[in-house]
Amino acid sequence: MKKELKIWIEAIRLRTLPVSVSGVLMAMGVAQWDGKFKWMPALLCLAFAVLAQIASNFANEYYDYLKGTDKAGRVGPRRGVTEGDIEPRTLRNVTFATLAASLAIGCCLIPYGGWWLVPVGAFIALGVLAYSTGPYPLSYHGLGEVAVFIFYGLIPVNFSYYVIAGQFSPLALLASLTIAFMGVNVLLVNNYRDVDDDREAGKRTSVVIFGRKPAAAAYLINGFMAISFLAPLWLVAALGGRISVWCLTIPVLYLVMHIATWNKLTHRDGAALNPLLGATARNMLIFTILMTIALSVL
Repeated sequence: MKKELKIWIEAIRLRTLPVSVSGVLMAMGVAQWDGKFKWMPALLCLAFAVLAQIASNFANEYYDYLKGTDKAGRVGPRRGVTEGDIEPRTLRNVTFATLAASLAIGCCLIPYGGWWLVPVGAFIALGVLAYSTGPYPLSYHGLGEVAVFIFYGLIPVNFSYYVIAGQFSPLALLASLTIAFMGVNVLLVNNYRDVDDDREAGKRTSVVIFGRKPAAAAYLINGFMAISFLAPLWLVAALGGRISVWCLTIPVLYLVMHIATWNKLTHRDGAALNPLLGATARNMLIFTILMTIALSVL
């Protein structure tokens, strides 16, 4: 039982979940800043986002297995279905059950956001699958980062804010760009690590297409881009008399962690890169938690 639990935890890919959590947390912080925060829709958004990402992680593993992309003894974290620990049919069924559960929770958001959220949920469900399968799987054509930018940055922050606050917000849009660039870096580390395996399997990720040096440069730049989009917030806070030490220390702390992780990225290879995926997601989550607190107390 303990072994089976470990196998499924590995399939969930806990290290990556801060990406979905961060988007909703940021929306919660902005809603609190605007005085429009509500707990129930916020928690429903969080549950929806996490389950959708887990479904996406399951789908990625299942469809990569079907395509023969993953192989036993791969450089990255162990894949249960590839190693024979999980039956392919079981993983497929759990994938769609998890996706259905996320959509069921999404339906609970209709009273807060209206029926027009239904096509938004359908689009997200399509994205969960289109990342790894379909006639033009995004992750196989150098569009994985674009998918992350949209589905883990723009959509979760803006639509979570809308459901919580009942309207859209320019600040939420800027915050969504911050989360988007940070989220892209998590995928960049993953593809940076797997570039040789992906090239051999015919999976054309952005790192396969452009190479590791441009990917490492993009990783570094993305961190600075992410912080820059919140500059208007610091200005608004200062003009409104709400500026505090938080506004200075949070971006600096993130950039210190970001540069340290980038430095390790450029000096490691193979399995030694595995911890950096979690470190990138950790940096993102720490920044988001501190920002949410700051937005709540300013």
